[in-house]
Amino acid sequence: MARVSLDTSLDTRTARRLRDGMAQGVLSFPLTSFHEDGSLDPDGIRAYVAAQLATAPGALFPACGTGEFFSLDEDEYRQVVSIAVEESGGRVPVVAGTGYGWAQAVRFARVAEEAGADALLVLPHYLIAAPQDGLVAQLEHIAARTRLPLIAYQRGQVAFTAASLKRIAAIPDVIGLKDGHSDLDRLQRLTLAAPEDFLFFNGALTAEIQARAYAAVGVPAYSSAVHAFAPEIANAFFTALRGGDHGTVDKLLRDFYVPLVELRDRVPGYSVSLVKAAARLRGRPVGPVRAPLTDPTAADLAELRTLLAAGLDLVGAAL
Repeated sequence: MARVSLDTSLDTRTARRLRDGMAQGVLSFPLTSFHEDGSLDPDGIRAYVAAQLATAPGALFPACGTGEFFSLDEDEYRQVVSIAVEESGGRVPVVAGTGYGWAQAVRFARVAEEAGADALLVLPHYLIAAPQDGLVAQLEHIAARTRLPLIAYQRGQVAFTAASLKRIAAIPDVIGLKDGHSDLDRLQRLTLAAPEDFLFFNGALTAEIQARAYAAVGVPAYSSAVHAFAPEIANAFFTALRGGDHGTVDKLLRDFYVPLVELRDRVPGYSVSLVKAAARLRGRPVGPVRAPLTDPTAADLAELRTLLAAGLDLVGAAL
């Protein structure tokens, strides 16, 4: 299936770098550091991003869901993306989040362009359900107004059919899809409908839980929230999975990932706030979450500390 792009060289180069990165490591979705009063902490962001880069992720995805994109104004967003680009120094691709309606998404896209991002992850639009034609049009409008390659993110109210996947894959500069639905029947249909060079990756919450199932339908790459606070665990799991060490994979799933998911599912928003709390336990300067998210309760934080220590012990790392 042929694809035509307004900037084929940029699309091809970015897609190739992402594909190579996804084959070598997990995808890092950096947290956004805030001071205790809720204001942005640029120094904390810089230190945190540098620490993430030191663990050799496949790519950086700043200001996305884990990075609390929904809570950032445009100036804060500019600082977050700029710091990620500066710290990366071209070592790995930087894919910034964007979202809301297409008009607002374009405003953020232009900021990301100016900051030097390599591509954009288009987060699900705000509030309302939409028909397939509208989901496709959303990407068409954004793609027509930015030079950056786009990766669509299907989750929540966004779910593409195979017919729509063919349409978005034909949009100039749309290079891939992140899946957060974990509907493997649908995902298999999408991968079969896509052109050979189209990127797919597993964006399920705590993606390691379903990494083997996704790989079975042709989607081995995944993002890792655990990498945001325990890259030692995330990288050990990645190495074991890619190496076919199912004993280690099973042990990490049974003794760390499954209990983490059970804790995460207790409170809405823990998919971000637990991650941030765990990063604080590791001494990372990430600060609190912003409302409407809430930080974990004292009891849940104590349980998280015990679980984190156990997970690190499994891979021979220290809290």
